[in-house]
Amino acid sequence: MTTSEHVSTVPAPSAGRDGRVRAEPQVYDFRRPLTLGRDTARRLEMGFERFARMWGTQLTSRLREPCSVVHDGLSLRTYDDYVSTLPSPTALVLCQVDVTRQAAMVQFPVAVALVWVDYMFGGTGLGDDRERELTDIELVVVRDLMQRALDDLSYSFASIVPLAVTVRSVQYNPQFVQATSAAEPVVVASFTLKVGQRSDSATLMLPADLMLIEPTADVDADRDAELARTRQIARERLERLAQTVPVDVTVEFAPVVVHPRDVVGLAVGDVLPLGHPATRPLDVVVDGVVLARAAVGSHGSRLACQIVAVEEHPS
Repeated sequence: MTTSEHVSTVPAPSAGRDGRVRAEPQVYDFRRPLTLGRDTARRLEMGFERFARMWGTQLTSRLREPCSVVHDGLSLRTYDDYVSTLPSPTALVLCQVDVTRQAAMVQFPVAVALVWVDYMFGGTGLGDDRERELTDIELVVVRDLMQRALDDLSYSFASIVPLAVTVRSVQYNPQFVQATSAAEPVVVASFTLKVGQRSDSATLMLPADLMLIEPTADVDADRDAELARTRQIARERLERLAQTVPVDVTVEFAPVVVHPRDVVGLAVGDVLPLGHPATRPLDVVVDGVVLARAAVGSHGSRLACQIVAVEEHPS
């Protein structure tokens, strides 16, 4: 017996000499327990909750319809136990974890995929209630939609475990899909998908030995540093892009209050007093915010203004 195995007295039917059923020892591998530790479960739940929020945002932007994804729960079970709970037929998006080449799977009703396709093609989202396989065009749309969602999965777990996942194929009968061995432990996250008025359930299966790796302090520090660098690069890029966004700048007199009857009765030649002192600079306004004061002048044959004061605004 290796150090990673232990003899457990889990009862199994076995008759002794006296005819009584006795418990037979069974090998229990502590490297793959079918229970989640509290800290591990909480860490994974945080990752799946981030993924759910990002998946919902992704669906909303692509379908142009209010969508939400809610993480319902997390469990550790064998692959055979997981597959036995799935309805048939159902949409099974078979994936591969790029780092370890292990199998992963996203499951949801086929009708949900048809609703997605209907929205993306400009439909009303009624979809197709028939339990049928996706056409080639529908398959391309669903694969692209799922790959974008799984890219968010990688980002959601960036601080927990490397989890780059690639879509491989779509199947429909869970009993005929052998993604991994029947006794292999897997982590299963369940979700509620809401698209418009429709609500459905979905699951995400990932290999347990990858998800249950305890991060070391060095790994955490490296990931934190990488995230900090990524955020800094994103912030610098955003600042650079913000400097190139065109904005409308207006030079305004002080506003004057008039009655509707005065506005309706305006005619060519009428004089509208502005109540702006001749010695007061004009306001330089961007998006309703006064940024500076300027004096009126000219530049060649064009009117111009010269900045004479800059307004201070708290950041």
